[in-house]
Amino acid sequence: MQFAVVGPLRDSLACHCSQCRKSSGHYWSATRCLRADLHLVQDDGLAWYRSSDHAQRGFCRHCGSSLFWQLDDNEHVSIGTGTLDTPTGLKTLGHIFVKDKSDYVEIASGSPQWQVDRE
Repeated sequence: MQFAVVGPLRDSLACHCSQCRKSSGHYWSATRCLRADLHLVQDDGLAWYRSSDHAQRGFCRHCGSSLFWQLDDNEHVSIGTGTLDTPTGLKTLGHIFVKDKSDYVEIASGSPQWQVDRE
């Protein structure tokens, strides 16, 4: 599985919702781009899982890596920030769905936090 992004990426958001925590084992940090800017260079391992009635998650069926998340009928696709080659040039904008964060997570003082998705 290999992909390339040809357009701009949004800075990363750390999502603490229970679905992201359960599927990744921790909070999930994601950037995003326009769906049209995401190019699958080699997609032989890409699979999509319908994770809710309004979104799906893309993963590699060979190694199990979480790669993408996309809302239905949305022009953007979220990309796991950790899947990008470094240096990414990105920073963490803040934390979303913090009301769902696990009890072991302490978010640094001063980091922007939203109880629900900020977008």
